[in-house]
Amino acid sequence: MLQMIKMTGKKLPFTKKQIEKIAAHYPTPFHIYDEKGIRENARKFKKAFSMLPGFREYFAVKANPNPFLIKILKEEGFGADCSSYPELMLSESVGIVGENIMFSSNDTPADEFVKARQIGAIINLDDISHIGFLEKNAGMPEVISFRFNPGPARAGNAIIGDPKEAKYGFTRKQLFEGYKMCRQKGAKRFGLHTMVVSNELNPDSFIQTAKMLFEIAVEVKEKLGIKLEFVNLGGGLGIPYRPGEKAIDYGYLAAGIMKEYRKFIPPNGLQPLKVFTECGRIITGPYGFLVTKAIHIKHIYKDYVGTDASMANLMRPGMYKAYHHITVLGKEGRKNDRTYDVTGSLCENNDKFAIDRRLPEIEVGDVLAIHDTGAHGHSMGFNYNGKLRSAEILLREDGSVVQIRRAEAVDDYFATLDFNALKKFRAYNRGC
Repeated sequence: MLQMIKMTGKKLPFTKKQIEKIAAHYPTPFHIYDEKGIRENARKFKKAFSMLPGFREYFAVKANPNPFLIKILKEEGFGADCSSYPELMLSESVGIVGENIMFSSNDTPADEFVKARQIGAIINLDDISHIGFLEKNAGMPEVISFRFNPGPARAGNAIIGDPKEAKYGFTRKQLFEGYKMCRQKGAKRFGLHTMVVSNELNPDSFIQTAKMLFEIAVEVKEKLGIKLEFVNLGGGLGIPYRPGEKAIDYGYLAAGIMKEYRKFIPPNGLQPLKVFTECGRIITGPYGFLVTKAIHIKHIYKDYVGTDASMANLMRPGMYKAYHHITVLGKEGRKNDRTYDVTGSLCENNDKFAIDRRLPEIEVGDVLAIHDTGAHGHSMGFNYNGKLRSAEILLREDGSVVQIRRAEAVDDYFATLDFNALKKFRAYNRGC
């Protein structure tokens, strides 16, 4: 039976008074993260999945690439899932190296494979053609993993799409060819990975994914004589963005995976097959908040609240029409008797954090907390329209705060422009 935990409301780890004090030093907008919530969630996650043999969680760095948060998760026993050179460097900077890193290839340049090999990361290849490319540029490692794309055998979801339309992964036939090729080239240890959904709240979907990978592990042994060392179930576990949605029950999910493990792995002599995950959103997502101030109220065909943040600070609502709950600080007890679009200042009409949202009456100067921005929030920021990315603040367990990323300044925006070349260009044009 499907089991999830109902979320009856959205809570904040801070008060209006605390935020006002913080904003006096770090002007809005900013993202703020709840260290206590992240640590407690990480421990709960790890405890539930510890029943799985050799379990390890590789935090998806792309969800929130801040070394302060990565270090917190390292202290809780997590590894790092990386997909670029800078993400490898971030993980290395906090002491996550070797097989505590899973490096998942995706149209990967040669220097990224070289860096992954240098620090001993497990390389998870995305395509069969990458085998020769890896060998040529970085050498064949002892341990290698492949990402599997099940194509029409599985359905994806709205965010990640239909697997057969996705650019990721090996076909089933290519998996077997790939294992043979790598064994011939000197690889001795093998893994298997997949990720077919994103922000999925149905835990049974992940249990079916585990079953699929366990079945392939059996087939690889039968056909090739290769015993896989691990399967990586990927990430994609969703969070309840809307009040009333249900959070995934870690215990139910882990037990369901273990049931499939017992069914396939011991009877086929595949123990001790290790089980990994690479979750990001579910680890930090609920423990981040975008704090922004109402700076304009507009009444035309609709009522609009204009904020000092924009889609450059939080892309998900504009990109996916995603829901993010909004709390107006100090007005939590008031009736939601007004209807607003809550917007930013980009020259794009999809720059909206909420559409037709019922909220208490908002006045200029009110502070809004946008929930669940701890993953794919700041990390998806950009500089379109010359917008500058905001600061990131960590709310420590003792109630103190520390700035873990400063806000961008105009000088940062101009830093990569070559004004000397522009002067030469102007001089050249004058001489023509």
